Amino acid sequence: MEFDFLSPVDDELLEEISHLNAQCIGPRMRLHTERSGFPDMEGVNVAIFGIRETRRALRKTEAPVFYQLRSQLYRLYPGNWGLKLADLGDIEAGATVEDTYFAVQNLVESLIKHDVIPIILGGSQDLVYAQYRAYDKLDQMVNLVNIDRKFDLGDAEKMISNESYVGKIVIDKPYNLFNYTTVGYQTYFNSQEEIELVERLFFEAYRLGEVTSDLSLMEPIFRSANLVGLDLGSIDSASANTDYFRSPNGFNGREICALARYAGISDKVSSFGIYEFNDMLGNLANTLISQIIWYFIEGVNYRTNENTISAKKEFIRYQVPIDDEVLVFFKSPVSGRWWIEIPFLLNVNTKLKKHTLLPCSEEDYLEACNQVIPERWYKAKRKNEV
Repeated sequence: MEFDFLSPVDDELLEEISHLNAQCIGPRMRLHTERSGFPDMEGVNVAIFGIRETRRALRKTEAPVFYQLRSQLYRLYPGNWGLKLADLGDIEAGATVEDTYFAVQNLVESLIKHDVIPIILGGSQDLVYAQYRAYDKLDQMVNLVNIDRKFDLGDAEKMISNESYVGKIVIDKPYNLFNYTTVGYQTYFNSQEEIELVERLFFEAYRLGEVTSDLSLMEPIFRSANLVGLDLGSIDSASANTDYFRSPNGFNGREICALARYAGISDKVSSFGIYEFNDMLGNLANTLISQIIWYFIEGVNYRTNENTISAKKEFIRYQVPIDDEVLVFFKSPVSGRWWIEIPFLLNVNTKLKKHTLLPCSEEDYLEACNQVIPERWYKAKRKNEV
């Protein structure tokens, strides 16, 4: 596995690494360097790369440089991890934006096929579109979770931008998207038209206050995700010590790291992107982003691999009759986590399996016992029927 469109990490970072404790992340990471070339990917579990592309951002910025972020990340100490990490360098902006998308799509697709989880350091968030298109040939329906203050649906008839890429995902073929979830949206940043459209499409949306009141409710949301995008603008300005994103409200440092860990610990998440990075972010913001990456990797390390057939055979099965429905719940005896079954419709041509298990909470099961149908189950079932 090698990609000639990737530029190596800066030589000055190698000098910094040489002065770090040997137990830090940097000295233990396989790096793409000018001197040694592309790293050996045998056994690598997680690979980081940057994308120096911002041309489709509505607010124009220079292409990001990830030197300071890498410097902060390399000096962190890993947990008790059994993972092998690699830094593949950066994808430079192509001759056209579509060329950049093509490079991102091919790299992410190749990494996923080799069981390597990519952590993508973005410029503008329209790059989520390229991250999503990497799943075109992977024969599966896709659940996209976006940590964002906006829905980014936009006008799909216009040229794609960092505020309209979700609209393109919805309407462009091939149709892989099963569900789109926005975590932490703020109503005043979204038009009522977009809010109503999210409802009509049976997508899921969780307001900032709803999420921060009990972060644990988001764990099942990330457990059902295949790819996750994080807009740095979802973080409040004080936590990043920058007014670039111009919002006093948002997730604080502890909350955004907790969400990143939920994304990492999900057995299904196979790619994780951090977007809207720019060179106006200072040292504190770079430190926070490096810790977001750390917590995602920490989550990956503690995955329980309950998405396998053998693990599911051990699940405890519960049937709950509600009106004309019989809801089927499953509980893992290992982790104590819950799922609910979504029946597959034979006349619908999708990439869904015969029965799809939707992650849920114990509260969903208890509410079902009180004859309340879980909203996530209802929306998933309706999307299957449409």
